[in-house]
Amino acid sequence: MHHRPMTREWACQIQEWTYGAPYDFYNQSPSEEGIAELMTYQVIVEEHELIGFYCIGSPAQVPNSTYPYCLEFTDIGLGMRPDLTGKGYGKSFVTYVMERAMERGKPLRLTVASFNERAIHLYETVGFRTITSFERNEIPFQVMVRD
Repeated sequence: MHHRPMTREWACQIQEWTYGAPYDFYNQSPSEEGIAELMTYQVIVEEHELIGFYCIGSPAQVPNSTYPYCLEFTDIGLGMRPDLTGKGYGKSFVTYVMERAMERGKPLRLTVASFNERAIHLYETVGFRTITSFERNEIPFQVMVRD
């Protein structure tokens, strides 16, 4: 795996990804605003093939009115190509992103939709634990940290 800066071509591909229920929550509607956000991310490629993306820092935070994100953590956000999910690639994918984020020297934090039990289980296996939860637009989220 290798990371590269996002390109417009990859951002457009990501906006076309389609996840099945209940993960369709992560499907994106193509928009210039969405492309602009994705352009701040990195992509992960393997053998010149796009397998996912990630972001580090404030772009990984889910805006909400109850949980104040503090600066003592490095936030990570990530997404894997839909046809690769649920096939055992998650641990190496998440570990790769964690290694990039740990270079900042702070404990890691991520925010995940509470219904995404598969991702939560994966995050727990690599050392994350839930510290709190909140709702945004009636969707519950969990905040997880790894010391």
